[in-house]
Amino acid sequence: MKIVTVVGARPQFIKAAAGSRQIRKEHTEILIHTGQHFDDNMSAVFFREMGIPEPDYNLGIFGGTHGQMTAKMLVGIEEILLKESPEALLVYGDTNSTLAAALAAVKLHIPVFHVEAGNRLGTLDSPEEVNRITTDHVAALDFCATQDALAKLKAEGLGDRSYCVGNIMYDSFLHFANQPWEKSTIFDFAGNKVTVPERFYYMTCHRQENTFSDEPLTEILLAMNSLDAPTIYPVHPRNRDRAKRICEKEHFNNIILVQPVGYSDSVHLTQHAKKIVTDSGGLQCEAFYAGVQCVFVLDFIVWPETMVGNRNQLAKADHADILHKLSVKQSIDPAYQPFGDGHTAEKICKIIHEWSGQHEKN
Repeated sequence: MKIVTVVGARPQFIKAAAGSRQIRKEHTEILIHTGQHFDDNMSAVFFREMGIPEPDYNLGIFGGTHGQMTAKMLVGIEEILLKESPEALLVYGDTNSTLAAALAAVKLHIPVFHVEAGNRLGTLDSPEEVNRITTDHVAALDFCATQDALAKLKAEGLGDRSYCVGNIMYDSFLHFANQPWEKSTIFDFAGNKVTVPERFYYMTCHRQENTFSDEPLTEILLAMNSLDAPTIYPVHPRNRDRAKRICEKEHFNNIILVQPVGYSDSVHLTQHAKKIVTDSGGLQCEAFYAGVQCVFVLDFIVWPETMVGNRNQLAKADHADILHKLSVKQSIDPAYQPFGDGHTAEKICKIIHEWSGQHEKN
């Protein structure tokens, strides 16, 4: 088959590292990068270090409102689909790139395969929720990371096209976690290489809820600055000025601000951290894979599977609440493996192969 894969944001690059590697063993893949994450530290570095094939097309679309971004992507992707005439389109996750690609394909009667389907927050206030629900319902195949996601799709009448295959990010995590951490490439804002302390906490914080003003981010940083070891904080480009200004103003000297890190460095920071504080859906899963306790600073649960034994806890953007959650001990049950066995990409390709054979018969 000729399959067009569309990616646009950092979590999708991580998933595509495992997905493309397996897809290209059996199929012809055309890779489109929408440009949603365009900064070198947020995009190109992932393609280089993770061995993702260079995109066949880069639309260079970023910025603007959700409607503007999605509309531009829809037009650009449709033009490529008309040119390439693929037999299927594959998308990951729940970004604007995901929605635009799914809509472009289904209107051209091209089957859509959705990886990481079925996740639900239960509110349309989240733009990602709108993206994932729409994509799930127009897809020909929905690939779920967990049994909970599969159950949600069955409840929506999509059980006949849905499969629980595990989390494809686990494939990529294991690939890098099993490699030695010899050459970290972590730099401060001035471009100087950062020496990672022997003991440290790892933090990421990029969501609008936590960075729209000084108040929530200051509360989070206040908690991290109070800990018994330094915190390494890779800062999203749009939050750099705010984070730097707050740390200087409040004299937060126990926080190491660095540029966004590559995936290998992030995996190893996750593995070696004392604990993790984040508002990232991906990093909370990676903390779970690594057995490192996580505090998730947001007011809703993204991965309910991780919320066991205090392994992942919700916290408000409040320093006292964050410190309280960090003080609680976690309990790990080694037999509990809700995200599969690290062979998700292989399972996806097997189902696509079976679907293709059935599709040809029909």
